[in-house]
Amino acid sequence: MEGIFQHFRENERHFIEMVLEWKNVVEGQYRPKLTDFLDPREQWIVQSVIGHHHDVKVAFFGGSEHVERKRALLYPDYFALGRDDFQLSVYEIDYPKKFVKLEHRQVLGSLMSLGVKRTKFGDILIEGDRIQVIVAKEIESFVEMNFQEVGRTNVSLRKVNGDEVIETYDRFEERMTTTSSLRLDTVCSSIYNLSRQKTKPFIHNGDVKVNWKIVEDASFEVGEGDLISVRGFGRCKIQSIEGRTKKDKIKMIVGVQK
Repeated sequence: MEGIFQHFRENERHFIEMVLEWKNVVEGQYRPKLTDFLDPREQWIVQSVIGHHHDVKVAFFGGSEHVERKRALLYPDYFALGRDDFQLSVYEIDYPKKFVKLEHRQVLGSLMSLGVKRTKFGDILIEGDRIQVIVAKEIESFVEMNFQEVGRTNVSLRKVNGDEVIETYDRFEERMTTTSSLRLDTVCSSIYNLSRQKTKPFIHNGDVKVNWKIVEDASFEVGEGDLISVRGFGRCKIQSIEGRTKKDKIKMIVGVQK
């Protein structure tokens, strides 16, 4: 069992233990197990832990194929999987669009002020002045009753069908790069073509996030599945780590936002 943990970060141990518990539920009770919304790194961990297990399968969905936060469904091999099994509710926010412009951070802040865990909310989708929020179905009644304001703007929610979900396409250009280590400052330097002297202040000033969380430690080690954002330089995904070059540099396939 301990062999599993050595492949992940120490602070991910609790999450991995939960994944193993989910797997045991599916194996022992022979029924599906639905998770809350997971970020890309957590999805990668679930996929890695479950692997190609013969008796337990896993699928991910968060409202459309292109969203980042998704629920995982672990299920036995007999189970006939459908999108309804992910238990999602999608709402379009109606507000006075002629007079107000709402931003992603405002909508997220208002959702979080309801006192519900972030893991119960999926992506916030924006297209022009249209805004949609994806939530776990089990909290839809609570959200409908309590989500009435964004900042000082009165809003209302209108439930939409799956085929009405805004399709957001964050365009990521896939490329191969090399790095001398998996330290955050070194990886950012390689991907964004910056010197480490320029990268470190970004990190120390809180301008760098890994999986939506600010990381101020330049020596933080990144890994497969991580989503990195650097203020002013956009986002990138660590798609896979492909071994080492003849000069002992680490080869990575990354997706860089265009």
